[in-house]
Amino acid sequence: MSRVFALAKWTITPDREPGTEPVTHAMQCKECGEKSDGSGDWEAPQSWALIHSGRNPTHTGYREIITRSYRTRMKQ
Repeated sequence: MSRVFALAKWTITPDREPGTEPVTHAMQCKECGEKSDGSGDWEAPQSWALIHSGRNPTHTGYREIITRSYRTRMKQ
């Protein structure tokens, strides 16, 4: 078996091809690790964080989790 290797430069960009998964946002509580469902808009995760803090007044730190598809390709 033989293999051919070539030096090539690669690039990575957000995947905007038809049928690509949508970008989603979620919030995760830094105190307990609970997180909201992923959503295509910002309002649902933000509301979840505010409700979560209301129910757990010491839980005031959150991290945003963004899921976005990327695609690599060789540079021409």
